[in-house]
This record gives sequence, structure tokens and C-alpha cells, in this order.
Amino acid sequence: MAVTKDQIRESYPLPVYNYRVEINDATIGFSQVSGLSIGYETQTYKESQVAEGIAGPRVMYMPAQIKSATVTLKKGIVGVNNVAIFFDWINSIQTNQVEKKDIYVRLCNEAGEAIISWQVVNAFPTKLDAPSFDANSNEAAIETLELMADRVLISAG
Repeated sequence: MAVTKDQIRESYPLPVYNYRVEINDATIGFSQVSGLSIGYETQTYKESQVAEGIAGPRVMYMPAQIKSATVTLKKGIVGVNNVAIFFDWINSIQTNQVEKKDIYVRLCNEAGEAIISWQVVNAFPTKLDAPSFDANSNEAAIETLELMADRVLISAG
């Protein structure tokens, strides 16, 4: 059982609110990041012979190609320059031409040091959503950026 501060710090999970996102060596504040998933497509194989006294085909499932990642980033709109970064990126897309970027999401400890990093490889924007507007609300204006990426890698620090 953890009794000292150091033991508690080492044995309890890190809180999810202490993270940073880096795009092109610039740290950008996001209110939410989701979709940091690693998965594989599956391939089904069927044997047509009788296996171990059981009539009918034997079915096997095996991993195939790695799935591409769909990552969603949400952030508050602070000013015109803040919005222009993502608008310029998605607006620059042409058929078969896009600037792909590596994005890093780093989970930090209470001292701000990165403990675990997720690298989103070759990401490009597929959708940019404006905030939902409601005259009866005082919530922050949040824009949503969806990215498609080749894969997600996980590393320490």
C-alpha cells in the first residue's frame, strides 16, 4: 500500500487533463483529443476439410493490415489567427495533394514532464466543424478538427 507521496505518485494513474498537443513543433491547446486508437483489420480463413471429427469448415481469424486512425481534436476559438491555422490547412487540400503532419499528444505528470506520447503519423484534415451556435447558451465556442492518419505510435516520454 502506498503511504509516501512518491509511492502514491508512482502507483496512481495520471489524470487525463494534463496533456499537450504538438503540431510542427508548436504546442496548441485543445480541450479534447479522441481517437488515439491502434487496431488491425482481420482476415477470415476457412478450411474445407473435416477437422477433428467436426463436420464443416474450420474458421480461423488472423490479423491483417493495420487500420488507419481517425483522430478528433476540439479546441476553443480564441481569435482569428487561432482559427486560420486549421482553416488554411484544410483549405489547401486538392485532389491527391495534401500536407501531412505528424502530431504528438503527450500525457504529462504534475511537473509538466511528458510521461507517455502518442504520435499520430502522416495526419491530414478531413473535416473542420464550426461551433454550434445557441443564443440561450454561454458555453465556449469549440471547433472540431477531424484527421485521418496512417497510424498511431506510443512511446515513453
